[in-house]
Amino acid sequence: MYSAEHMVKLLEDKSITNPDIRNIPTETPGEGVGVVEAPRGTLIHHYKSDENGITKKVNLIVATVANMAGMSMSIKRAAEKLIKNGKVNDGILNMVEMAFRAYDPCLACASHSLPGKTPLIVNIHKNKEIIKTIRRD
Repeated sequence: MYSAEHMVKLLEDKSITNPDIRNIPTETPGEGVGVVEAPRGTLIHHYKSDENGITKKVNLIVATVANMAGMSMSIKRAAEKLIKNGKVNDGILNMVEMAFRAYDPCLACASHSLPGKTPLIVNIHKNKEIIKTIRRD
């Protein structure tokens, strides 16, 4: 109840809901960095512009990049637990997807095909040789 009542207070707060939110620059921007916390993690963006304010360089560090090491380790652990004596079943695709979605729930949606399935290819390696490929694409 408190949350609902507090939301009403916030929605009625003129400093938050003020329609005059556009900030017109008074000088030509040169460089800027922004950090935004989003549902999938932290987004860091860095922009550089020329003397006319035209953006010339952009560097984005998205949650997928920041989480890549942890994501890779979780996928590896899932595979190691699911593959026993060289036997692999199609259920591994769901477990691999579950491992990376924990870090980046948007990754699957950002790369899915129109039928609504995440294209996924898992190559099973033994001594650096691919012994089996499981696909969902």
